[in-house]
Amino acid sequence: MLVGPRFLRTLSLCTLSLLILSAVYAQRREVVVVTGVYEPVPLEEADRSVRVIDVRDQLLLSSSIIDLLRLDPSVDLRQRAPGGIQADVSVRGGTFGQTLVLLDGLRLNDVQTGHHNLNLPLPLENLSRVEVLRGAGSTLYGSDAVGGAINLVTAPPESSEIRLRTGVGNFGVNQQRLTVSAVRGRWTQLLSALRDFSSGFQPNRDYRNLSLASSTGLSTALGTTSLLLGHSDRPFGAQNFYGNYPSWERTRVWYGAVRQPLGERTQVSFAGRRHTDLFVLYRDRPQVFTNRHLTEAYQLAFRRREDLGPNTRLHYGAEGLRDRIQSTNLGRHRRHSGALYGAADFRALGRFSLSLGAREQFYGSRQSAFSPTAAAGLWLNRRLKIRASASRAFRLPSYTDLYYQDPGNRGSPDLRPEKAWSYEAGAGWFLSDRLRADLTLFHRRETDGIDYVRRSPADIWRATNIQRLRFTGLEAAFTARLSRLQTLEFHYTGLRGARESLGDLQSRYVFNYPVHSGLAGYQAALPAGLALRFRLGVTQRLGRDAYSLADLYLARTRGRLRPFLQLTNLGNARYEEILNVAMPGRGVLAGVEYAFSF
Repeated sequence: MLVGPRFLRTLSLCTLSLLILSAVYAQRREVVVVTGVYEPVPLEEADRSVRVIDVRDQLLLSSSIIDLLRLDPSVDLRQRAPGGIQADVSVRGGTFGQTLVLLDGLRLNDVQTGHHNLNLPLPLENLSRVEVLRGAGSTLYGSDAVGGAINLVTAPPESSEIRLRTGVGNFGVNQQRLTVSAVRGRWTQLLSALRDFSSGFQPNRDYRNLSLASSTGLSTALGTTSLLLGHSDRPFGAQNFYGNYPSWERTRVWYGAVRQPLGERTQVSFAGRRHTDLFVLYRDRPQVFTNRHLTEAYQLAFRRREDLGPNTRLHYGAEGLRDRIQSTNLGRHRRHSGALYGAADFRALGRFSLSLGAREQFYGSRQSAFSPTAAAGLWLNRRLKIRASASRAFRLPSYTDLYYQDPGNRGSPDLRPEKAWSYEAGAGWFLSDRLRADLTLFHRRETDGIDYVRRSPADIWRATNIQRLRFTGLEAAFTARLSRLQTLEFHYTGLRGARESLGDLQSRYVFNYPVHSGLAGYQAALPAGLALRFRLGVTQRLGRDAYSLADLYLARTRGRLRPFLQLTNLGNARYEEILNVAMPGRGVLAGVEYAFSF
C-alpha cells in the first residue's frame, strides 16, 4: 500500500493547518459503547474496533447522517446525491450490501437492495450517537455484517423544549426542522419533523426529503418501555444514477419498533419496516420502463444475561426474521429465518477481557450459517492495551442480486450466500490523561463474494459469485482533547484488495474501494456560545486520482436564537464517489434555530 505523493502532500497540508489551531492537551473522558459487545462497556474496554460519534452536541453542525459518517475514514460513502438522499455505505472495503445498518441494535437493511440501507425512517434529531463497528458482526447481528455495522442509537430527551430551525442555501436548498421534547416524571416524548428541498445543482438532480418520527419512553418496575415510530418520503431526480439515463425515483419507508425490558437481565424487542421504491428509467417517458417495489421485514428478538461470577457473564438469545417483496420486476418472494446465539464474557476492568460467541442462523430449506467469534484484550499497563479478534460473517443475496433485470443489469437466482473470515489486532495507547493513539491491522478473506461483472462496455452487468477475495488494511488514529471544549484528531485508513483472476471480465462494485483515506478534524466550543467543526478529508480510490473535501460548520448553541452556517466542499472540488455521477461543488447553507424550554 504505497501512498501517492499527491495524497501525502494534501494530507500534510491539512495536518499543518490544524496543528496551528492548538498546542495544548486535555483530559480523557469516558465514553460507553453498546455496539460490538453484548452489554455496554467503556470504549477503552471494547475488544473490537469501534468508533463513537456524538450526535446531540452536533445537531446545528450537521444536516444529515452523512455529515457524521464522514468523520470516520474507515466508512466509505458513495453518494449519488447530497443531503443523504441516496448513498451507498460500506466499512473496510466491503460492498454496500456488506454493511449492516442498525437502529438501537435492530436491523434496518433493505431486503430489496443495499442501495436503500441509508433510507432512514427518522430525522437526525431523534439520534443520540452513531457507533461504527469495524469488522465482522454476524455473531451479534446476523446476515450482512461482513465489513462492519453502523448502529444508530437513540436516547430519551433530557428536558422539555421546542426547537424550530430553518435554513436556505445555494442549489435551491430550503430546509426546515421541528423538534418537540417533553419530560414528565416517568414519561418522555420526542417528536421531530424534517423538510429538505433542493432544485438541484444540475438538471434532473432535484430532491424533496420529508421525515416524521415519534419516540416515547415510559419507566415502570420492569424497566423503560420504548416505542419508536418513523416515516420518510424521498422523491429525487436520478440523472445517470444507474447508467446514462434521465431517471427519476421515489422511496418511502415506514418503521416501528418497541423494546421492553423484563427486569435487569432480559429484553424483548419487535420491529417492522415497510419500504416502497418507484423507479422510472426515463423521467419524461415513464411508459418506457417503470419499476415498483414493495418490501416488508419484521423481526423479533429475545436477549438475556446470566451472572456466573464477579467477572463472568453468559449472554444468549433468539431471533426471528420474516421478509417479503412484491415487485413488477423482481416478482413476489418471501423468506423466513431464525437464529440462536450465545456468548461467554470474561472481564476484569483495567486488566483483561475475553469473549467467545457463536450464532446459528437458519434460513431457506434446511440451510444454515454458523458464525463464531473470539475477541480478547489485555492491559499491559494502565497506559497500553492490546486486543485481537477473529470472526466469521455471511450475507444472504438481496432480492435484486437474485431476480433483477433491466436493459443494463441482470441478477442470478443461483447465487450462493457470501462468507468471510475477518481477523484484526490492535493497540490503544493512552499516552497521558490527555492523549490517545490507536493502531489496528485487519484482514478479511471472502468466498462466494457477490459482484456484477461484464466482458465489455457493450455487455450487460450480471450478478456473479467471485472466489478468493482478500482485503488487508491498517487503521491509525490520534486524538487530543484540547481543554474540555476542544478536540483535535487525525485518522488514516489504508486498504489493499486481491481477488482471483476474472480474465477479461470487468468488476462493477467490489473494486471501487478507497486505497487511502485520511482525515484531519478540529472541533471547539468558542466564546459567546459558538461551536465550530472543521473537517478535511482526502480520498484516493483504486485506479483513480485523489480528491480532498474541506467542510466548515459554525453555530451558536446557547440562547433562544441560534444562527448557524454550513460550508461544504470549500475547495469547490470536482469529484465522483460513483463513476459518472457528479457531486456538487461548493455548498452554502445558512439559517437560524429558535429554541425555548417549557
